[in-house]
Amino acid sequence: MCGIVGYIGKRNAYPILIKGLKRLEYRGYDSAGIALLNSKNELNVYKTKGKVSNLEHFAKDKDCNGTIGIAHTRWATHGEPNQINAHPHYSESKNIALIHNGIIENYADLKENLTRKGIHFQSNTDTEVIVQLIEYLLQKNDTDLLTAVQLALSHVVGAYAIAVIDRNNPDVIVAARKSSPLVVGIGDDEFFIASDASPIVEYTKKMVFIDNEEVAYIKRGEELKIVNLNNVEIKPEIEEVMLDIGQLEKGGYEHFMLKEIFEQPACIENCMKGRVNIAHDSIKLSALIDFHDKLVGAKRIIILACGTSWHSGMIGKYLFETYCKIPVEVEYASEFRYRSNVVGENDVVIAVSQSGETADTLAAVELAKEKGAFVYGICNSVGSSIPRATHTGSYIHVGPEIGVASTKAFSGQVTVLVMLALALAKSKNAISDKDYFEIIAELAKIPEKMKKVLQMNEKIADLAKIFTYAHNFIYLGRGYCFPVALEGALKLKEISYIHAEGYPAAEMKHGPIALIDDEMPVVVIATQNALYEKVVSNMQEVKARKGRIIALISEGDEKIKDIANFCIEVPQTLECLEPLITTIPLQLLAYHIAVCKGKNVDQPRNLAKSVTVE
Repeated sequence: MCGIVGYIGKRNAYPILIKGLKRLEYRGYDSAGIALLNSKNELNVYKTKGKVSNLEHFAKDKDCNGTIGIAHTRWATHGEPNQINAHPHYSESKNIALIHNGIIENYADLKENLTRKGIHFQSNTDTEVIVQLIEYLLQKNDTDLLTAVQLALSHVVGAYAIAVIDRNNPDVIVAARKSSPLVVGIGDDEFFIASDASPIVEYTKKMVFIDNEEVAYIKRGEELKIVNLNNVEIKPEIEEVMLDIGQLEKGGYEHFMLKEIFEQPACIENCMKGRVNIAHDSIKLSALIDFHDKLVGAKRIIILACGTSWHSGMIGKYLFETYCKIPVEVEYASEFRYRSNVVGENDVVIAVSQSGETADTLAAVELAKEKGAFVYGICNSVGSSIPRATHTGSYIHVGPEIGVASTKAFSGQVTVLVMLALALAKSKNAISDKDYFEIIAELAKIPEKMKKVLQMNEKIADLAKIFTYAHNFIYLGRGYCFPVALEGALKLKEISYIHAEGYPAAEMKHGPIALIDDEMPVVVIATQNALYEKVVSNMQEVKARKGRIIALISEGDEKIKDIANFCIEVPQTLECLEPLITTIPLQLLAYHIAVCKGKNVDQPRNLAKSVTVE
């Protein structure tokens, strides 16, 4: 959840670290801090509650010199967001500073043991026990910093990505990870560390993704050294990461979220590139070619995901069951890993995660592999943990998503699921040529239809002004658009803090209808598909109780205009592709309501982009 960044080299570290923190602020923004080791061998730690801009203001009159430093932006787990609990944390002697992303599950026992040894703690965090333990073992065993870190981490239970600097080792950063992401960038006589590539890609494209229980020993003037906790040396695998810096900037938009909503047509084209051929009559996925028998022979598919990714997984369920004739279960990864589940070698597990670091999904993947299932990953972040943990998979290729509320990643996930379902159905001879060619041809038209929906941005912005008063919303959909209703409700509550719930439209009368009155906005996805008449009947039930209906309708539909209070027209498409069209107006509606309410849409309270803790 938190973001970490570090630098060692010839340049002044402070501006690099501050810029890096701003790039990582989507990972947490409760507090921020920085530790710098200057030429006088002074270890200065500055930290504040709130965002990186607060840290900049706090540090502007401080000594920010030094060519080695580490920095952190926090999403609080243990201890409220304040200056004391902010990272970096000092050791008791103030010789060592440490930053941490993750959760230490046995911190209470470690803290109690260290307290009995006379060590005093300043914060309420789980993180401080690591730096205190490192210093204790360093002094007790009269050893070096690397060994002390290895010994300390052998006592730690939980998830971590850490970076450590020591004023007695002024040319060294030691960094390590387990279940939380960490990348080392290799420059010209300089090194960078970060939670992901975004803060460091402008300085170097050469990166090493640190694996679980590996420790990076980064020393000025020497080559990068990677060892495990048992001090076995591991040859670093250097990857070249291609990332457009422009994707990390707002590009003239007021917020990243709005920019990313408008990027969706181009993102979908990128997602299909090299997979849907030029003639739009076939789909090729390398994973299906390389693992054909495993995927075609699946007796069951289990989709594991959390949040927005779970909603895309629900759409995947409809696709696989309809076109591949394979039974599908969609599970919350957090629940899957903690119950007795029957998974075997004939099952294919599809793990869906935007970040590729979602802790619950990653743990569920490992469990599925232990039980013999074949695991397919669908992720956005190249080099992240889930792609490396799965047997095969597909990247969605939508570019970095900075806004915490996911938008283009959802569309990319749905697009990959459509392509996978079609390719698998064709391989199984489970789909007719007519349906196969028709869906592919229509899929290729989706980016242009998305652009047409985006032209309604101003109209939706005006509509949003009417509903800033609301304290509750209901979203209704059927079939492929039921998950869209869930996703629309999630977007609204994530960024506007309005309570919203999504339901299958027919289920409304089994409870939620009790909530309907003249102050209840009800968003209904009512496009012209096989369930159109059923949805119209559900809308009549809402209207009879004076609910205020906002309807998403197909272009030219006059029938629903007589029922709904407000209508948003979208281009007609095939039912199985409707989520790619109908989601965008709901993203825009949530965005504009939140803006009208003065909320921070890119960094909503209590949320972070990459959920690396349980």
